[in-house]
Amino acid sequence: MNYRKLGKTNFNISEIALGTWQVGGKWGSPFNDKTADELINTAIDNGVNFIDTADVYENGLSEIAVGRVVRSRSERIYIATKCGRHINPHVNEGYQPKVLQKFVEDSLKRMGLETLDLIQLHCPPNQVFYRPEIFEMFDRLKDQGKILNLGVSVEKVEEALKAIEYSNVTTIQIIFNLFRQRPSELFLKEAQKKDIGIIARVPLASGLLTGLFDSKTTFGEQDHRNFNRDGAAFDKGETFSGINYELGLKAVEALKALFPETTNLAPIALQWILSFNEISCIIPGASKESHVLSNLSVYDLPKLTPEKIQAMNAIYEEYIKPQVHQLW
Repeated sequence: MNYRKLGKTNFNISEIALGTWQVGGKWGSPFNDKTADELINTAIDNGVNFIDTADVYENGLSEIAVGRVVRSRSERIYIATKCGRHINPHVNEGYQPKVLQKFVEDSLKRMGLETLDLIQLHCPPNQVFYRPEIFEMFDRLKDQGKILNLGVSVEKVEEALKAIEYSNVTTIQIIFNLFRQRPSELFLKEAQKKDIGIIARVPLASGLLTGLFDSKTTFGEQDHRNFNRDGAAFDKGETFSGINYELGLKAVEALKALFPETTNLAPIALQWILSFNEISCIIPGASKESHVLSNLSVYDLPKLTPEKIQAMNAIYEEYIKPQVHQLW
């Protein structure tokens, strides 16, 4: 495992971390505590020391599992969670300091912790980014010892750029992968100037970049890859990075032609992200132990050559960029 500094938090974290949106089950299927514990322990056993969760993942069960496992381990494991998406309807007016403070306190109780290493606003509405009182509230929580750092998870580059105007924002979590390249144009450089930690989420485009899907692949009724392709439930960009599924499959076929020796493109897609020094860590998810090990197999491959990276980027330019580049 290699480690990188998470911006001005000064945490030294594993560059391959663990996202827990679907840990303990597959999207749409019942949560399983035993599976969750196995996945988190496997990640830690292999050097992962940064785990990302959220209060809405499995309605708090993900947080409970993360806290349970981390408390049982002797290693220093950094925990990041998120708050805000429980607000219903999820609108600007629902964001109030007292509401967010209670979310933080509830997360602490679920995880059995006294202090959160990192609390992140969870893709708040655009208007929230223009309300200093929301960001200032987290300074009070830091003074109370309830949090160490504040970050923001965002949908759009513009939101990320606005968020880092606040001096107490230490990290940005943003969708960044081979099929979602816009953050590399401006944001990564601006974040680096301010020593902002960057957490790359949805790194495999909801599994599309594993190369294991085809036109006959089906997803469960409650799986967002089935019901949210057009953004019916939440931001369209969260599902397959906002790419039309059939178009994505065509791009993946071109990617397979570049790497005919492999059937699993996941570690190659993760290597592409790690080629950006500005990225602090990647948080691929997992619903099986094999997924965790697949993500960590990035270290078993030869390093991507500049020529390969250029060829991968050419696939993005041809298939993906004209359709979605400016949307997020």
